[in-house]
Amino acid sequence: MKLTIQQNKLMEHLNYVIKGISSKNLIPILNCIKFELTDMGLYLMSTDNEIAIKTFIGKQDIDQIEQEGEVVVSGRYIYDIIRKLPNELIHIEEVVDSKLLIYTNRSSFNLNCNNVREFPNLELEDNKNPIYMNRRSFKNIISQTAFATSNQESRPVLTGINFKINGSILECTATDSYRLAKKSVVLDQEIPENINIIIPTKNLLELTRLLGDNDEKLELHIFNNKIIFKFDTIVMMSRLINGTYPDTSKLIPTEFNLTMKVNLSNFFDSIDRASLLTNEADKNTIKLESHGTQIIVSSNIPEIGNVEEKLEVSKNNDEEIKIAFSSKYMMEALKSLDCEDVELLFNGEIKPIIVKNPESDDLIQLILPIRTY
Repeated sequence: MKLTIQQNKLMEHLNYVIKGISSKNLIPILNCIKFELTDMGLYLMSTDNEIAIKTFIGKQDIDQIEQEGEVVVSGRYIYDIIRKLPNELIHIEEVVDSKLLIYTNRSSFNLNCNNVREFPNLELEDNKNPIYMNRRSFKNIISQTAFATSNQESRPVLTGINFKINGSILECTATDSYRLAKKSVVLDQEIPENINIIIPTKNLLELTRLLGDNDEKLELHIFNNKIIFKFDTIVMMSRLINGTYPDTSKLIPTEFNLTMKVNLSNFFDSIDRASLLTNEADKNTIKLESHGTQIIVSSNIPEIGNVEEKLEVSKNNDEEIKIAFSSKYMMEALKSLDCEDVELLFNGEIKPIIVKNPESDDLIQLILPIRTY
C-alpha cells in the first residue's frame, strides 16, 4: 500500500473511525484501524465488536495512489501521529517486515502492522427495506430520551433506547425505572413490518457526534442482532441489546387529578437554585407544594440550611398538591422540552409526575416521586 494525502483530509476521517475503538479492549486487533486502498479510494475501518465504523475517502481527495493494498495498525498511535503533523502532504507506505512508514518532508514514523486476516469481517451489508429519517430529527430524539436510560449493567435492557415502529409511527422510550422519556414521531414512509429493538444508548450518543446538524437523510438498516446507519461517506454498525423491553404503555396515565402550567425557564431556575441545598445521598430531593395559584419549591440540608422559591402557576382546579422528587431528574426532563410553558400533571403525592409541552403530546417525561411527607 502506498499513497500521498493531505493531513487535514486524512485527519477528518480518522476522527470518525477512532470512535469505533474502545480504550478498555484487551484484544489487540480491536484497538486497530484497517486501511484498505483501492483504485476507487481509501477505506478506513474500526470495531470493538459492539460498534463498527467504516468511512471512505474518494480518489479525488487523495493526491496520489501508487500501490493498492491493506494494512492494520494501532488506532491510537496512528491517530496521534497524524493529528500532530502539520497540514501538508503525508506519504504513507507499507514497507518490508510488516511496517508502515509515515513521512513528510521533516518527519518520519515507523509503525508495526498487525495481521490483516485477524481483523474482523464487519458485515456492513444493506437491508432491502431501509428506513429513512431526517438527521436533525433523529438527533433530537436521542437528546430528548438518552438521559433517562440506566447505566446499571445489572439490567442491560434499560441501558438502551427502545425503538418501536408500527406503520409510520416511531416510538422511542428510555427508562431507568425511576423516570421515563418517551418520544413519538411520524416517519415519511410506511414500514411493512412491526419493529421492536433496543439500541445501546452509548452507541447512539457516538452516532449523534458523527451526524452533522442538518436535514439530510439518515439510512437505518435493521437486522436481528444489529442496526446499520449510513450517511455521507460513513457506515456505522451497532449491536442490539438482547431481551424484552418492559411494557411502559401502562405507566403513563391518561387522566389526571391536577394540571398545572408554569413558565419553563422560571421553573427550571427555581429548581436549579433549590438543588443547591440537596445532596446525592438523599437523591437530590426537593419538595413542591401548591397554595392556590402559587407553588413553593423548597429543599434543606439540616446541618447547612434551607431554601424556598415561590412561583405563580395556573391550575385546572382548586386541588392542592404536596410532592417531592429528584431535582436532577426534573431538570433533565425540563431541558429536553422546547417550549415557553410546561405542563405538570399529578395524580397525588405517590403517583408519577408527567412533564410535557402543553401544546404537544409527542414528548412525555415521567418522574417517580420520592416519599418524604
